[in-house]
Amino acid sequence: MALNYLWIAFFLIAFVVGLVRLIFFGDVDVFPDMMNATFDSAKTGFNISLGLTGALTLWMGLMKVGEKGGMVKIMSRAIGPFFSRLFPELPKNHPAYGSMMMNIAANMLGLDNAATPVGLQAMKELQESNPNKESASNAQIMFLVLNTSGLTIIPISVMAIRATELAENPSDIFLPILLATFFSTLVGIVAVSIVQKINLWDKVIIAYLGSFTALIGGFIYWLSTLPKDQVDVVSKVGANVILFSIIIAFIAMALRKKLNVYDTFIEGAKEGFSIAVKIIPFLVAILVAIAVFRESGTMDFIVNGIGHFFAFWGFDTRFVDALPTAFMKPLSGGAARGMMVDAISTFGVDSFVGRMASTIQGSTDTTFYVLAVYFGSVGIKRTRHAVSCGLIADFAGIVASILLAYLFFG
Repeated sequence: MALNYLWIAFFLIAFVVGLVRLIFFGDVDVFPDMMNATFDSAKTGFNISLGLTGALTLWMGLMKVGEKGGMVKIMSRAIGPFFSRLFPELPKNHPAYGSMMMNIAANMLGLDNAATPVGLQAMKELQESNPNKESASNAQIMFLVLNTSGLTIIPISVMAIRATELAENPSDIFLPILLATFFSTLVGIVAVSIVQKINLWDKVIIAYLGSFTALIGGFIYWLSTLPKDQVDVVSKVGANVILFSIIIAFIAMALRKKLNVYDTFIEGAKEGFSIAVKIIPFLVAILVAIAVFRESGTMDFIVNGIGHFFAFWGFDTRFVDALPTAFMKPLSGGAARGMMVDAISTFGVDSFVGRMASTIQGSTDTTFYVLAVYFGSVGIKRTRHAVSCGLIADFAGIVASILLAYLFFG
């Protein structure tokens, strides 16, 4: 329901702002630009879905090998005590545990193409335990918010863009992004837990979160002892080595059980295409609304207003130039990436604004994209508190990014 209201609001606000620009400022191009944006974004939505087909086919097949080989069950047992507290409505050793863990691990390693297919698999498995098929369950909402908070240890895509733009040290945003995504995820978990009345003071939850915090702290310390060029190598190579090792482990476990690995892979892979087709209308719908909202000029109006507000009170307003990336991040990953590149091109890749925009880009995932794709893949129509909790996590990540940028680069 929240997505329905938001979708309508994007169009109505864009229409009003477009009329104001046409009538009072004589901008005759505003409505043609908005209409062109609808066609372009519809094409983009289809292309994204089409591009996902191969990745979905591959990872659905691999997840089926892991499931039947027993590797997913091992992963489920490892995180079972923690997830049983965060997902109290799921039975012990539920198959979604393994898929969710794979999804979260891929997101942490910055491997978006791998994360989405296994995330869709997890959402499908969660839907099987959902008593109301059109309304998001508590477990589905918690999982979605964990995704939208975008916990990332190795931000490969952001560093790759900075390297392309000839940054002096492309990985200098590594630590700010790591910390920003950690705060975003933590706030997301707390927000959902409050709504769903999950006891965060449970000793198991504290133990897992505490251990994870210590692990991140140790990882940060180890990286801080390495030369800058080695940090970049560890980031790029380490993520893919870990992921390929998981694939090999899946195959090895399947061989140990004497499964026909190829046939098992094909069995799971067949589901990839149907899911890719199913998400097309949901993805096109949200991308069209976002494109119209952006092309109407509403985004520029909001950013300029915030800049004037903080300037009036005497605050440092350098962060305002990075806000377009922040505003677009929950709406469209591609648009946010474009805003980041624009900020880098305008102010410089190693400028304060360029680094802040890069940190914001890596701080969270794209809430409405994830919501449209994940919920759309299983036919969820009522999102309940998923949008509000996801945006709270996004807000925490963006605020943390701004503060950390001042701390590291200010």
